[in-house]
Amino acid sequence: MNKTATALLFKFIMTFVFAIIALRFIDNNTWGWVFWVALAGTALNYLVGDLFVLPKYGNIVASVGDGVMAALAAYIINLIVPAFQTTFTALALFAVLVAVGEYFFHQYLQRSEKVEP
Repeated sequence: MNKTATALLFKFIMTFVFAIIALRFIDNNTWGWVFWVALAGTALNYLVGDLFVLPKYGNIVASVGDGVMAALAAYIINLIVPAFQTTFTALALFAVLVAVGEYFFHQYLQRSEKVEP
């Protein structure tokens, strides 16, 4: 597995763990929906945050944006999927956890020359 795939896998696992904490333990959503929220958040954060925002605006802006985008993805899924329900508390916690995790993940990305953008 190349470094980029490994980094993306780590990013997904990190987001999934944060989603479990916020969306499963607080809001008692099913593992399946938590998985899909984590997958959507990972994809969105990679495509927008890592490839566009991070190189142009830096780590702090990208990290905060990633936290907001992950919570927004969860909120949108909440609006369209009756089986998935969330609260402001869980969304805020999810956003903060993702933002902090992404801050350190971005530092790794910026140091690693073998991870493709």
